Amino acid sequence: MNKLLFLLVLTLSPLLALQYHSYEDALKLQKQNAKIIMLDVVRTDCHYCSDMERDVLNQSEMSNYLQERFIPVKINLDTEKLPLGIKVHFTPTFFFIDAEQKIIKKIPGSWNAKDFKELTDTIK
Repeated sequence: MNKLLFLLVLTLSPLLALQYHSYEDALKLQKQNAKIIMLDVVRTDCHYCSDMERDVLNQSEMSNYLQERFIPVKINLDTEKLPLGIKVHFTPTFFFIDAEQKIIKKIPGSWNAKDFKELTDTIK
């Protein structure tokens, strides 16, 4: 790969990854744009979480799809507490939260991009 292309890829890589917000910032954004909050609950040593992030969430097509539809929030159970009294049995688990702070969908587990998109397609 030539040096210019390599530098371009390095420069754009963070832009292709899913951009997460804090839960507090997500609540403010939700008031402005009425999007659903997508809460991604992970643990540091969870290889399923890492696989899902690398192979699905940070792929440019899926990342763009999720950014357009949701306000992404990631919470690491090793360092943060969950809002709304949410309980998690394993990671990753995804919660979709509406403007009334109600969980409208829960998706436990790690998925491939096609299946995860199908699972999130009907969330409104």
